Amino acid sequence: MKVTEADVLRVAELANLELTSEERVRLLKDLNSIVGYVDRLNQLDTTDVPPMAQVSDRYGVDQAKTSSERFAYASRDDVLHGLRPSLERQEALKNAPQSDGEFFKVPKVIEK
Repeated sequence: MKVTEADVLRVAELANLELTSEERVRLLKDLNSIVGYVDRLNQLDTTDVPPMAQVSDRYGVDQAKTSSERFAYASRDDVLHGLRPSLERQEALKNAPQSDGEFFKVPKVIEK
């Protein structure tokens, strides 16, 4: 798969980027280089290569455990610490650059 100039223009449009003609040419070259490298990697025979392990597997995690069991240490119960009342609406809106008295008002950033 080769990246075309139309692809670059479409991605730039979606990302709301204004690219100069030099930037478009450079981006087209860079993206095609990346795609070419991925194509080279896809040619490798990985039949006998085991799937890559997570970083935590390097630190004595029991390999017999399922993936969800191996990452159980990263989970915790939801506990409310230092529960305190929320700000009153007027207090929260006091320093807002713009509000309608009930909500913060923000400028529209998506034009299309």
